Amino acid sequence: MDALQIIASATQIVSGMVGAVAALEHASRNLDEAPKRIQNLEEFVCELESLSRRIKQKHVYKLHNPQLDHQIQSLNALVERLHPKLGKARRVLSKNKVKNLAKVVWSSMAGDPLGKVVNSIRDDLNWWLESQKLAQNVEKAIESTAQAVPAQLKVKTEQGYPVSSKCRYVRNLLEQEEAHRVILIVGLSGIGKSCLARQVASDPPQRFVGGAVELGFGQWCSRAACNGSKSEYQKRLARKMCKFLVQIGFWKKIKDEYCVDLDYICCLLQEALFGKSILIVLDDVWEQDIVERFAKLYDNDCKYVVTTRNEAVFEITEAEKVELSKDDIMQISKAVLLYHSLLAEEELPGVADSLLERCGHHPLTVAVMGKALRKETRAEKWEKAMTNLSTFATCAPGPVSYVNEKEAENTLTIFGSFEFSLDAMPEDSRKLFIALAALSWVEPVPEACVEAVWSVIGLDSLFTLIVCKLVEGSLLMKTETDPLYSVHDMVALYLDSKTNDSLQLLLKESRPEEIAFISPWLLIFGKENVKTSSEQSIVHFLSAEEKHAVISLKAIVEALMASKSISELEASRVSFSSILGPRIADMISTGSENLIAASAEAITNIFSKSDYCNYFPSLEVTGTVNKLASILENCDDPMIETNISIVLAKLAEFGSPETVDKVLQSFPFNRMAALLSPNAEEWHESMFTILMSLTKAGKSKAVERMFDSEIDKSLLKILENGSEVAQHHAVVTLKTFYELGGPQENGSLRPTNLNLLPWQVRLRLETFVMSDRSVNSSLKPQSFEDLVYKVVDGDNKQVLQALQDLIPIIEKAGELSIRDMILKSPLIRRLAELLQKGHSGESSMKSQSAFLLMKLACSGGEPCIKKFLEFDIIPELVKMMQYSIAELQDAAYTALHQMFSGSGRVLILNQILQTGLLERMAQSLESKSMKTREVNMHCLFDIVELGNKACLEQMFSLQIVEKLVKLEKASGGSGEILVGFLKGMDKCKHLSVAERRVMKQQVTRKTRAAIKGHKFESHILGTLDAFVSDGSKNGSSGSGSSRARK
Repeated sequence: MDALQIIASATQIVSGMVGAVAALEHASRNLDEAPKRIQNLEEFVCELESLSRRIKQKHVYKLHNPQLDHQIQSLNALVERLHPKLGKARRVLSKNKVKNLAKVVWSSMAGDPLGKVVNSIRDDLNWWLESQKLAQNVEKAIESTAQAVPAQLKVKTEQGYPVSSKCRYVRNLLEQEEAHRVILIVGLSGIGKSCLARQVASDPPQRFVGGAVELGFGQWCSRAACNGSKSEYQKRLARKMCKFLVQIGFWKKIKDEYCVDLDYICCLLQEALFGKSILIVLDDVWEQDIVERFAKLYDNDCKYVVTTRNEAVFEITEAEKVELSKDDIMQISKAVLLYHSLLAEEELPGVADSLLERCGHHPLTVAVMGKALRKETRAEKWEKAMTNLSTFATCAPGPVSYVNEKEAENTLTIFGSFEFSLDAMPEDSRKLFIALAALSWVEPVPEACVEAVWSVIGLDSLFTLIVCKLVEGSLLMKTETDPLYSVHDMVALYLDSKTNDSLQLLLKESRPEEIAFISPWLLIFGKENVKTSSEQSIVHFLSAEEKHAVISLKAIVEALMASKSISELEASRVSFSSILGPRIADMISTGSENLIAASAEAITNIFSKSDYCNYFPSLEVTGTVNKLASILENCDDPMIETNISIVLAKLAEFGSPETVDKVLQSFPFNRMAALLSPNAEEWHESMFTILMSLTKAGKSKAVERMFDSEIDKSLLKILENGSEVAQHHAVVTLKTFYELGGPQENGSLRPTNLNLLPWQVRLRLETFVMSDRSVNSSLKPQSFEDLVYKVVDGDNKQVLQALQDLIPIIEKAGELSIRDMILKSPLIRRLAELLQKGHSGESSMKSQSAFLLMKLACSGGEPCIKKFLEFDIIPELVKMMQYSIAELQDAAYTALHQMFSGSGRVLILNQILQTGLLERMAQSLESKSMKTREVNMHCLFDIVELGNKACLEQMFSLQIVEKLVKLEKASGGSGEILVGFLKGMDKCKHLSVAERRVMKQQVTRKTRAAIKGHKFESHILGTLDAFVSDGSKNGSSGSGSSRARK
């Protein structure tokens, strides 16, 4: 049933319900008939619910459009309004029977409860029918909106590949209902199978309302690549399917714990595609069971376009086979040649047709040769190219995995074109290309890794020129928006044959300094067989000459920072910590100052809480504290000073009480003031980490030492003149000082200088500074009860006055007796009722209720927040931010903003993440109301500040960055909105330095992709890059390790 039929059915059901209501009205005179009539109405409601679910499943990938979502939700709203009223009708009917009121005369219906319910239900039904404008065309309106909304799932086509007749043929097959669900595109390697599939999927037939998505497999995901290991093959296939679940939005991120159970993932795949209509491209499939696992999924309208060069996959019987032959590609080969050679057709030498024939007209071979002959018009050069191609094809290494003679011959021709292209390049480009064979090309490789490989071979300054030659020759592909490189699957196959040459070049023929540097990169980004050799090299160099150990440690940090995502970062971090952890005690206890400094930098970037717990006890018995403190006393390098200070602070945080005392006694607190000055912002993040760790470990002892060293005065200077991010961390640190027992009279913060601080800082600190925090002795419980009584039962004027009078009492909720009195009263429940949108009170009553709840959260803390959760106050405040009244929106956001800084903030965040409120705020970023966009944006920034990496990954999956880019486009493109998002990351205390850096890179990549081609592109990216680069001065050593080796 399509969407038009569904809504038409909904209209028929609602129209039928109107008749059923009339029957129920008649039955009110004879209540014996009423139960049947009510049951009929309940069945109608159940049918409406089922129809609503089917509509939502069909258009799940277009619900990001507010208009479409609103039309579908109108049906849900009708169902929600009918359920309680039908329940009420049953209860009224039951009471009437008990009271024997069956003979109630209809003329007295004004006093009849059942009659009132009947009228209310009729009004709801008529409301819904009228709201659809033209009931019989409701679905047509939704379909019209849906068709105008671009699907979120898209496949991008490739430039330089003309549209062929086969593209139209495949589209026709997809549009045929009777055609098979699987379309196999088969043909020789490099013949253009993937290009054809992407062309079709880039503009899918309209029947695929969910859009199109591509999932690449490659030889990596085959039994042969796993050396016949069934478990390893299933693990890799499960990983690919997990990636697919994220692509289609079923998961927010890959869940590693599920990636080992292929059968379970397939069950999730069935659930994810239920009721969907998506064109799915399965590219470069090597195993038959991959296609079969998708094809056997049921209850969906998906179809699959599969590209393969494996003959075993050809044997799938339930598939339409589309073969790309030489005749097909002859139609487009000349256009491919013209595109890549940058020549007009009249400029081509006469021998061009012979070259195309020698290339077999294969698009990949033609593209490589065309780029090698770019702008070349001399016939003799083209003739020489043909001769060389034949020579190189004869000498090229053939992959042993090919047993098909025709395929092997074709592969040799393609490999020959690679050899020809390389031969035409400078020697440095050839060496770099061979060196890249050590890398795994299953996923795109960061530019930093490619540059690291090059630094072993040549001069850093030539990297851009050298890698550009490989891109121009179609041997490397660089993404348009990200600094990432990938290769064609045939190039990857060619590089597989050069892996041993690459290892020889990088790990055997290079100098020890070069090997020490490149090994960490190969451990993370290398092929599986390369990783083993790389790990052995790292272990060797960490125990060898100190110079080599320092180089390896610095390279470990650089490789870690090149991670593309948090999941990749975590995998890399675990690999490095397992190598570094067991050796860290020996390196620090016996190493020189340079080695200790490099070790400290690696520790601060790599170790997690569990690593500190596992490996730091060994440092307590080796005299590490005294050694590190001694280095600090004579250190002039802020980078080394902050890294070693962090290690010392972590030793205290995770050490024994004896170690805590030893650290506090030896720690040079007096040297910290210079690094806490407002002008030294690049070191503030590390300094605040140090202060927090020492405060957690030493509590009041540590705070006293800090007061004695006047660190609180340094924090006050930051509050007066520091940046927004620095002020935030200073406030958090000062609050921690006072919360953990620091005597306020010893500190520098007084009511007199509190007034000199910015208002937002004042608001957050006044609780700890104001001297009079005692409860007014004249306050009597009876007066509180009287005020609560007025709030519960008074008229609007009395309620507003009582709310005002309650403020002084609410502000004292920090006192246990006052808080208990408030929690036991009906006050919080009543405030929740006043917030509800359907309440008849004035806006001022809602805003005043939000204000009281804010005050109560700030003063009463976590116990009050728990009470808020019972009455769904947080969802009500989020709803208030969507109202059309600015006063209410401001009141709701201000309340949430202050609650986020209270002691129960984690409870609030968890409810927001678990109940879909984050999704609602993300959708509101696209609201037509500027005020709605503004308050929801600021609330999301607060959540970034409060959250953790899982929370931020969820935000990325909700495309919040892309939505913020839209706001930038609409507001003049200053870049400040995106910078606000990044500032939230800087304020977040639950991110490590490495996690923060990787996530900032993700924001930058997403922004580049979303802003590409817009008039504000350069300005927004400039602002973003400036902020990111300023924030990255601290916590990384840059790329200096490679220069230090030269």
